[in-house]
Amino acid sequence: MTKRIELPQWKALASHSEAIGGLHLRQLFFADPERGGRMVAEACGLYLDYSKNRITAETLPLLVDLADACGLQQAIEAMFTGDHINQTEDRAVLHVALRAAREAVIKVKASDEKKSYNAVKRVWQVLDEMVKFANKVRSGKWLGATGQRIRNVVNVGIGGSDLGPKMAYEALKCYSQRDLRIEFVSNVDGTHMAETLQGMDPAETLFIICSKTFTTQETMTNAETARDWLVDVLGKDAVPKHFVAVSTAAKEVEAFGIDTANMFGFWEWVGGRYSMWSAVGLATMLGIGPENFLAMLEGGRAMDDHFRTAPFAQNLPVIMALLGVWYNNFLGADSHAILPYDQYLHRFAAHLQQVDMESNGKSVDKDGHRVAWQTGPVIWGEPGTNGQHAFYQLIHQGTKLIPADFIGFCKSQNPLGDHHAKLMANFFAQTEALAFGLPEEKVNEVFKGTPAELVPHKAFEGNRPTNTLLATKLDPYTMGALMALYENKIFVQGVIWNVFSFDQWGVQLGKVLASQVLKELKAEAPDLKHDSSTNTLIQRFRQMA
Repeated sequence: MTKRIELPQWKALASHSEAIGGLHLRQLFFADPERGGRMVAEACGLYLDYSKNRITAETLPLLVDLADACGLQQAIEAMFTGDHINQTEDRAVLHVALRAAREAVIKVKASDEKKSYNAVKRVWQVLDEMVKFANKVRSGKWLGATGQRIRNVVNVGIGGSDLGPKMAYEALKCYSQRDLRIEFVSNVDGTHMAETLQGMDPAETLFIICSKTFTTQETMTNAETARDWLVDVLGKDAVPKHFVAVSTAAKEVEAFGIDTANMFGFWEWVGGRYSMWSAVGLATMLGIGPENFLAMLEGGRAMDDHFRTAPFAQNLPVIMALLGVWYNNFLGADSHAILPYDQYLHRFAAHLQQVDMESNGKSVDKDGHRVAWQTGPVIWGEPGTNGQHAFYQLIHQGTKLIPADFIGFCKSQNPLGDHHAKLMANFFAQTEALAFGLPEEKVNEVFKGTPAELVPHKAFEGNRPTNTLLATKLDPYTMGALMALYENKIFVQGVIWNVFSFDQWGVQLGKVLASQVLKELKAEAPDLKHDSSTNTLIQRFRQMA
């Protein structure tokens, strides 16, 4: 297979980046006054303005040519039709089936199945079970062991079994049933569980243990602690009324004490970080209600349809992915900021860190060769306006090129006075300031009376690229579309970089070594055979603990 950097389309982009490298966004907007109304795309209630990027009219077509040369359209169809594109694990990648319409048909053959089956049919079987269960809990018909209704729900998981559903619940919290408290515990640090359980009544608490294999160390440690906390007060027989499972390991679930009738399954073709649309999102559904959860799926489905069918030059996930490739591979950027101007999205960047960095944080291509090009960027961010008083200084005047996505909404879920107008005034002003900056000769027009020696400190270079995503309101449909937009963007970039985006072997080595170290921490006289640093640290811990 031809290396990416050897493709004529790659070389054309490299030449193009050199040719336009000296252009500033001030020049680009001056030369094309209509640029801001032309470099836009819209779908599923999301309006994308990508005009404040360091590109000319020739850049996106060249990027689309690269996508074509990398077989992007064929790769999209392979995913949507159930091909085993996760080749290192011989699995299909069908998170798109989790939000497909009930009548859709996507055939898949799992490694443990002799015949192919309709994945969507199984998805909706589980969704229907989730809806019934959620309605019971939310209505008070599901009672604990003492006959009291459930008022606390604690999701116990980690990684994709925590970040995604927690982010979605927080994003849509204004749709939640406020007399039902939803919490998420992930960290094996006992503090996380201890602080979460403070003030809770076991008789009113339901735990969702979210682990496909029911063997994940962190999750099962927390699950066992939660069970001990409950049993100490209510007794062992209370467990089936206060614990349900999201898993496929029926024997392990039953051995834990959970009734397998209250086990909600998912499948090997669902990657953890893409699983919040499945039963992994049960806590989210309990919080925001089945109707809103299904509306979120509908938004994701609409974005999937757009992604699969829209021409690349008008395709939101493709445009954003290709712009990311442009900065990552041709302009030397190594990180990307996610800046939502909505407090409900305060966990969005954290979720995308996992989805993006665990997917495309690879240094080996699909042929097993070390790549000769940059792959996934560092993803980070915080909600505005908090970030403005923290790290925006570096984005504006630092030495690093940091492309950023600004995400905002025309209507607030909590319209208090002029709060939203002030929030969005900052939203629009920041992208303008980043793009156009403030030349030294104009510093005194803005900061009047600035002494000459301070002018360089108050000047802004500008030419800092941003995407602006604007929607009417952060409702369940829009949230689903937004999440699917980024998932599909990440897929596109994996195709361009020729890496397997749906395995995560990088997390395994640490787990294996941790198991060995745990034995040594518990042993009376361990025979330590690590390096001198690790041996010394383990010995010091054993002495001090």
